[in-house]
Amino acid sequence: MSEMKIIIEGSGKHCHLTEDSFKKLFGQDAVLDVKKYLSQPGQFASSCKVTVVGPKGETKMSVLGPFRKADQVELSFTDARGLGLDCPIRMSGDLAGSAPCKLIGPAGELELSEGAIIAQRHCHISVEDGEKWGIKSGDSLLVKCGDGGGRALVFDDVVARVGKDHATYMHIDYDELNAAALFGKDPIGYITKK
Repeated sequence: MSEMKIIIEGSGKHCHLTEDSFKKLFGQDAVLDVKKYLSQPGQFASSCKVTVVGPKGETKMSVLGPFRKADQVELSFTDARGLGLDCPIRMSGDLAGSAPCKLIGPAGELELSEGAIIAQRHCHISVEDGEKWGIKSGDSLLVKCGDGGGRALVFDDVVARVGKDHATYMHIDYDELNAAALFGKDPIGYITKK
């Protein structure tokens, strides 16, 4: 078996919207433009921004595309606490019972009864790498990182997401990125199956 190395990317606060919610927030003629393509095939950051409002504050964040089946706001614990939101740690799309919040766009506002989460740390893995490494979707992984920076650590409970539309990258939020001092270009993690 080849060494299981993976590039680690920090994922900043952002939101995913349905097309209907996007139109309510940005207007019927608005377009979810592509500002920058992301590492996962077909995913992109747009130049559109929304304001997320919680009981203790508000923050602006980018809207990612393409459109989703449900509205989802992804925050770090630092972001969530600053907003006064009690967000659960969840995989993307697992929104039942997650935190409510308000979204404000240039053309309107939306009250979300749920949708704000802290994203569970996870590894996107291509089918080819999954087969090569013997990893399946849902596997729980350990990822060691930060060698030589004085902040080396092992991330536990990293969920594997293997699929044909996945490029092999690990995604963590900025709290986790900062904890391991992973500020360099393309920091590498080393995967071990639990």
